[in-house]
Amino acid sequence: MAGVGRARLVAAVRVAASVAMLAILVPRVDLSAVVRLHTFGWLAAALVATFVGIVLSALRWQRVLAALGLEAGLRPLVSHYLASLFVGNVLPSTVGGDVLRVSRLAATNGQAPGTFASVVLERLTGWIVLPVLTLGAVIVNPGLHRRAPRAVDLATAVAIGTLVLLVVLVFAAAHPRLGGRLASAEGWRRFTGAVHLGLDRFRRRPGLALEVLTAGFAYQLAVMLAAFLAAKALGIAVGWTAILAFFPVVAIIQVLPVTIGGLGTREGALVLFLGGLGVSQANAISLGLLFYGVNLVVSLLGAPAFAVGARRPARVTA
Repeated sequence: MAGVGRARLVAAVRVAASVAMLAILVPRVDLSAVVRLHTFGWLAAALVATFVGIVLSALRWQRVLAALGLEAGLRPLVSHYLASLFVGNVLPSTVGGDVLRVSRLAATNGQAPGTFASVVLERLTGWIVLPVLTLGAVIVNPGLHRRAPRAVDLATAVAIGTLVLLVVLVFAAAHPRLGGRLASAEGWRRFTGAVHLGLDRFRRRPGLALEVLTAGFAYQLAVMLAAFLAAKALGIAVGWTAILAFFPVVAIIQVLPVTIGGLGTREGALVLFLGGLGVSQANAISLGLLFYGVNLVVSLLGAPAFAVGARRPARVTA
């Protein structure tokens, strides 16, 4: 009961922080830039790119499941993904979207540890792709450093730090004396052991690992395209390589569990990174909120999947 009370308290604090952030950010938004007629085409394209990204993310999840010997159709995985996004972006729930994905899929395949490992490994690929996109964009366009040296240096530091932390985590999980000791454990430790077995299978089957990374890059590029189109809708003159350099780092920063959907942290990061490129504070905040709004609208597609799945009896208990 204490754990439930603590979780509800955390959720209430995040909701309150989100409301406070909206109260601070919305007055700074140039609403006239959002409602101009010529922006609707860009917004529609951003919505399509976001949905395509969700399908690609579900495809990445499917390839991770295949590496773990768990087969799943793409359509139900897309449904689970949409339901998880609905929970993460719309509902102030104490149950995260990834937990929902694990519980829904495990209820149908009866493999809770493997399903948990698939979601963890899928997330880990994102922490590979995002820093690589940032570092690649900085290398391809050295002019970014001349225009915004502090922003580029900070983005590079965050990207390299993320990769270093990821290497440490993967090494610990894959090491036979660390993660390997949990591979045959019982209780909650068997979930960590499943991650170790998944990494071992990727090592033995590099072709599947390449498929997962390819799907991961395609997914993140779709997300970056949605951000680029949102900037176009607002008339913000930010190039493609600038989006690739800074938005992945923004995506890393906004996962901090402070507010719902990264409200405030995302906008603050955009002000910090895009300011050196001549983007005003109001435009940077507008871009962050519009990008969140696009994801929020697409997340609403997960409402039916969330409602239908919630009525199904659970076949697996965590």
